[in-house]
Amino acid sequence: MPSPPIEIKPLERPFDITFPDVEKGIPPIPGSKSLTNRALLLAALAEGASTLTGVLFSDDTRVMMQALKDLGFTLDIDEGSHTVTVHGQGGIIPAKEAKLHLGNAGTAMRFLTAACCLGEPGSVYELDGIPRMRERPIGELVEPLRQLGANIEYLGEVGYPPLRIHGGIKGGEVKVHNTLSSQYISAMMMIGPLCPNGLTLDLGRHITSHPYVNLTAAAMEDFWVPGAFFNLNTHRVTIKPKQYSARLNYAIEPDASNASYFYAAAAATLGASVCIRELHWNSYQGDTKIAQVFRDMGASIEEGNDDDRFISVCHADALHPPSADFQDMNDIPDAAMTIATLAVLANGPTTIRNVGNWRVKETDRMAAMQAELTKLGATVEVNGDDITINPPASGKITPAAIDTYDDHRMAMAFTVIGLAQPGVTINDPDCVNKTFPDFFKYLDYLRQTAID
Repeated sequence: MPSPPIEIKPLERPFDITFPDVEKGIPPIPGSKSLTNRALLLAALAEGASTLTGVLFSDDTRVMMQALKDLGFTLDIDEGSHTVTVHGQGGIIPAKEAKLHLGNAGTAMRFLTAACCLGEPGSVYELDGIPRMRERPIGELVEPLRQLGANIEYLGEVGYPPLRIHGGIKGGEVKVHNTLSSQYISAMMMIGPLCPNGLTLDLGRHITSHPYVNLTAAAMEDFWVPGAFFNLNTHRVTIKPKQYSARLNYAIEPDASNASYFYAAAAATLGASVCIRELHWNSYQGDTKIAQVFRDMGASIEEGNDDDRFISVCHADALHPPSADFQDMNDIPDAAMTIATLAVLANGPTTIRNVGNWRVKETDRMAAMQAELTKLGATVEVNGDDITINPPASGKITPAAIDTYDDHRMAMAFTVIGLAQPGVTINDPDCVNKTFPDFFKYLDYLRQTAID
């Protein structure tokens, strides 16, 4: 059953907030989903026990934790302290058979499809999810895994979950060109060191969301596998056989995608400012780049250094569309949704380019964005993988109830508009539980730090 709708109340005064602020009782922005799910899997594949701190607890990460348990791994979970200790098994999957229900968690489905190929010969694993997951393509991962020696069956429509995976994979070299999702590449990279023949990926000339590939390589190095060499000139990833090793204390950064909503609220609110600690330009997360897009749209940006890491965003006197240099958002497709909604408040048409992979996310985000932005009075044009948003001529939105399509980012992105202008209601707001269960509670911190 969908959760009851929430009317978003506009912010009446500007705010000045830092996440976290212990003295004011303001918590940190929750940990990165991308890093949490990568770290959970890498820790399970490592030799020894790893303790992860700053762990995100949300629908997607709980799905990953439960799946690892179903595969026979031991996890010591302390949700109150956002800590998980994972007892790695040195590349061995303890359970010889398991049925994994992965909801609509794309990272879990893709990462575990590859990881289950590491099972011993004779082991069998079935992976499935909710009906939407059965509409999300996975053939671009299954086919190269088969070429690397994996035995994978489709249990329904070819190219889509559910899957049955028989343990055993050799590795080697494979071409992975023009993929819809960087998660396919990341999934293969993470199992590469544990393939007997290692792994070489020929990625072609175009890499979707390549910062996430870099993030995966960096996370692998954090678990003591420095053999993932990403050559930008040849677009090849070469990984030699090697064993992952445990990390005694692995800190997970705040989620840069989720931070974008608070940065956007500051950019759109005269006199407002948001500072988020432990985010920085050299972050593993490509979505920190969105702060540069906000600056291009007229906001002010400040950054810390290695000794005092933070990124802050202050209001824009007038929001204008991003320049041509910042319109290609293929590297930051999740954060690009925040720009799409902020565009309704800009003083001209905003074009966002190269986000065709929106169509294979939790919902078809291209169609969903067009439908819901149109409700608010914007004129929206989709041209291939590009979308152009013309704000309402009056400068005022048309009040509307926003359908969220069981997509957390639809709910959070459209909330930004409601913080700036009256008339936004979010349907089924509990869909934010996928990555940010307390999102709507965090809006209260903006009101608590209001300034005159």
